[in-house]
Amino acid sequence: MKILCVSDEVDPLVYSPRIKEHFGDVEFVIAAGDLPMDYLEFIVSMLNKPLFFVQGNHDQPFVPNEIPGMRVFLGASEASASGAVDIGFRLVREAGLSILGLPGSIRYNGTQNQFTDAQMFFRLFLLMPRLFFNRLFHGKAVDLVVTHAPPRAINDRDDPCHRGFKAYAWLIKRFKPRWFVHGHVHLYDRSERRICEAGDTSVINAFGHWIIDTEDGKQ
Repeated sequence: MKILCVSDEVDPLVYSPRIKEHFGDVEFVIAAGDLPMDYLEFIVSMLNKPLFFVQGNHDQPFVPNEIPGMRVFLGASEASASGAVDIGFRLVREAGLSILGLPGSIRYNGTQNQFTDAQMFFRLFLLMPRLFFNRLFHGKAVDLVVTHAPPRAINDRDDPCHRGFKAYAWLIKRFKPRWFVHGHVHLYDRSERRICEAGDTSVINAFGHWIIDTEDGKQ
C-alpha cells in the first residue's frame, strides 16, 4: 500500500495534469499543513482518493474562538466540498490504519494555530481514551501520526518558530506509531535529512511530497 504525503508547498509534480500517472496507485493522501485548500481539492478530485489533513500555523484556524480541547470532545471535523477531511485532534481509520492528526506549531509569537507544549500535552491527554481503545480493539494505539510541526529534537530546528513539541517526542516513545509525518521545516537541499528513525517509528518530513510504501520495510 502507498500513501501520498504533502506539506508546505504546492509541488509541481503533484499539481499537474499527469498526477494520476505519478500517484494514481496510492491508497489515500495525507497533508501536513500550510497548503491552500484548492490544492487539496485538486488532489482529491484528480485522484479520487480520501485525503486527510491537519492545519499548519499559517492556515486559518478551524474554530476561531473554540474552547481549549473542545474539538477533542466533540470530534469536530471539516470537509471541503470535494472531500478533504480535517483530522486535527482526531483519530480516524482508513485502509486498516489508525491515523491521528495534530495541527499547528509551537507557540512563538502568539498568533493562530500555535500551542505551548503544555497545551499540546493537555490535548493528547484528552485523546488517551481513544488511543487505549484502539490498542485494545485493533492491537495498536495509532499507526500513523500526522502533524504540522515535528517532534522536539527530531527533524526540527533550534529557532523559536521551528522547534518541535516535546509532547510529540513523548507520544512517539509511549505509543510507538509506525510512521510520524510532519511538515513545517522546509527542505531546500536534497542532501538534507528527511527521515529519522526514533525507536520503532519513522519520522518523515513531508515537505513538498513523499510516498510511504508500507511494503517497503518501514517506508
